[in-house]
Amino acid sequence: MSVFLARSSSAAAILIISAQGAFADVSAQDVWSDWKAYMTGTGYTVTGTESMSGNTLTVSDITMTMPIPEEDATGGFMMPEIKFVENGDGTVNMLLPKEFPMSFVGSDDKEKFSVEILFSHDGAPMVVSGDTSAMAYDYASSKVTMTLNKIEATGEDVPDDLVKASVVFSDVATRTNMQIADLRSYDQTMTIADVKYDFSFKDPESADSGTVTGAMSKLTFAGTSVVPNGLKNPQMSDLIKAGFGFDGTFAHAGGNTNVSVTGSDSFDLQSSSTGGDIAMAMSQDGLSYDVKQQGISLNVSGSEIPFPLALTMAETGFKLLMPVSQSDTEQDFALGVTLRDFAVPEMLWGMVDPTGTLPHDPATIVLDLAGKGKLLLDLFDAKALEGLERGDQEPGELNAVSIKQLLVSAAGAKLTGTGDFTFNNADLDTYDGMPAPDGVANLKLEGANGLIDNLIKMGLVSDSDAMGARMMMGMFGVPGEGEDTLTSEIKVSEDGQIHANGQRIK
Repeated sequence: MSVFLARSSSAAAILIISAQGAFADVSAQDVWSDWKAYMTGTGYTVTGTESMSGNTLTVSDITMTMPIPEEDATGGFMMPEIKFVENGDGTVNMLLPKEFPMSFVGSDDKEKFSVEILFSHDGAPMVVSGDTSAMAYDYASSKVTMTLNKIEATGEDVPDDLVKASVVFSDVATRTNMQIADLRSYDQTMTIADVKYDFSFKDPESADSGTVTGAMSKLTFAGTSVVPNGLKNPQMSDLIKAGFGFDGTFAHAGGNTNVSVTGSDSFDLQSSSTGGDIAMAMSQDGLSYDVKQQGISLNVSGSEIPFPLALTMAETGFKLLMPVSQSDTEQDFALGVTLRDFAVPEMLWGMVDPTGTLPHDPATIVLDLAGKGKLLLDLFDAKALEGLERGDQEPGELNAVSIKQLLVSAAGAKLTGTGDFTFNNADLDTYDGMPAPDGVANLKLEGANGLIDNLIKMGLVSDSDAMGARMMMGMFGVPGEGEDTLTSEIKVSEDGQIHANGQRIK
């Protein structure tokens, strides 16, 4: 249901400049009609029973469904009622019941499923202001709760105690500014004081059960999005080509998670962090993620784990940039991984290094890659992906890679490096099916001999193995500045030659 989830995550929203005065009026029918137009424009079929009484438009039995061709299925959701109340000052209150069920449904040729979520809040209205070309949605609630109410699959109810889930949001405030034209533009902000979640499950065929509980504080979101208007039953590939785009960042000021599994095997995990953020963007230009987390603490124990583990890390990160649209010109991509100041307790060090021979400093791994290539298909085109699975379609070309940063630091040794390579896609023979590379990598290794000496003292490495490792380092490296430092320039050429510090080794 990937496309359905992607579209469902694009919230409808609104904006207006109050200085427009009496000309900046919006009616109940304006708001409902525009909401329908937005959902229809992103691929949904929208139905609902409309009833106008005085200043209130009531829309009941609302259903929104959409086809998912790549999975030969349909998906959507249902709501019992929304009221649009004209306030007499040019604004409209959108009223949801204080508590109501909201169902998410899906089906294909063989199976049907539905998930019913009980949504509750303090009854505060969402206030809509503006006119038919620009609207603003403002909403604030002291508490919003979503509770799993019922799951049904292939016509059978899942027992209530089999899976339980609830999420509680406190002090929620959101605002969405929307400009309505051929391309709808959205500017959204959100703050949440804290969120708490509680999940539990039972295995009906065994005594296994588990719980997942946790919380996050001071959540924020800020982002913009663009959604094309006027498309009929669009798929995600159609929306992307027509200008769909999203760019936003979620952040929080800290959180914790507790996992407990009991039964035939036991498992417990407690984790916490002091904050983090997730930046996401998608458009015709590409898809990007930039995920960071700070101050991580992790404690793990279980029947299959010989002793409890306690780990800490100053920072973790993951970065990805990749194209999503077919192009005959080069496109950017990037990949990054960060594990900074990864530390294990002295108890664990004591099992490996009881005499303290090795430095017990925290370890760090950082890899930052960037490059250029060509994507030869649209990633959201179901037919193109089918061709890729059959082997009829090539995924793309790799044209260039830059190693912007390489850092591996552990046990008293440190490896750093950078590099730049280009690739000849017309030559797949020289390197056994890989495009022929051409470029240079510069590496620096510090403390390697000291590490080898310590491993010999600990009995983990034999003298003969150490001699082989040192001979290999001597082949690829030359002495650098500072004690126990080696540097190496590795040059690779399209004709299959490899040179280390000017000496040909292949």
